[in-house]
Amino acid sequence: MALLDIRERAGYLFLAVVLGQIILISAQVSSRSGVPVLQAVTFGLFAEVQRGTSSVVSGFRRAWGGYVGLRGLHAENEALKRELAAAQIQVQEQRALADRGRALEQLLAMRDRSTLSMMAAEIIADSADPQFRTKTIDKGARDGLRPDMAVIAPSGVVGRVIVPSARAASVQLLIDRNAAAGAIIERSRAQGLVVGGGDERLRMENVSEAADIVVGDLVVTSGIERIYPKGFIIGRVETVEKNGPAYKRIIVRPAVDFTSLEDVLVVLTPTPWHEAQGGAE
Repeated sequence: MALLDIRERAGYLFLAVVLGQIILISAQVSSRSGVPVLQAVTFGLFAEVQRGTSSVVSGFRRAWGGYVGLRGLHAENEALKRELAAAQIQVQEQRALADRGRALEQLLAMRDRSTLSMMAAEIIADSADPQFRTKTIDKGARDGLRPDMAVIAPSGVVGRVIVPSARAASVQLLIDRNAAAGAIIERSRAQGLVVGGGDERLRMENVSEAADIVVGDLVVTSGIERIYPKGFIIGRVETVEKNGPAYKRIIVRPAVDFTSLEDVLVVLTPTPWHEAQGGAE
């Protein structure tokens, strides 16, 4: 065993001497370019190491630059989204102002054409109780409002003032189940009473069996209930049902869209009956 160890050591020593000789010869022998072979080999090895290192660094730089660029692009996209959202909100605001302006223009035009004295009011609240179809307006007793004053819109009859406070008033809509108005069929002059049902339709009752009423007829106020001035639009006949010679059911579609009301006119001019009552007092 000791002999084998000596031989192995001698072999390793021999290899070390041979490699040393090769290195010394390489350092002395020059290549065709005049550069020592050892230097050329060493340079080649280090060059490959540098090439690999450079590739790794370049790849990392490209990846980092791409990441930074994506972060910057993401931030830019978010900024553009915020600007677009702000612009869309401004467009909606401008559209709302334009719609509001057109509605007020129609309201004022109606007031100016009428011989009645009217006051513009804005709807500020709806009824909290679904059983009662009412709206609250921003004018009240201080502005001269009293119970039973008619409330109208450019499209037609809205309802009547029922409870005025100092600076606001509750308006009972014509579609309320407790509301009613005298009505006339404009075409045939047939008369009746339009009553609310609590939904978005009206019923025309107390109509003569001989009355001429067809779908599409325009229904206007008759003034018989002494609240609404005569001739204001209520709506159009939507359904007519007869049971023999008698009218069983007449449904009127209101001219006013009560779900989209924003502004109304309160009729301040009293009806002749109210004037007579005031004179008697």
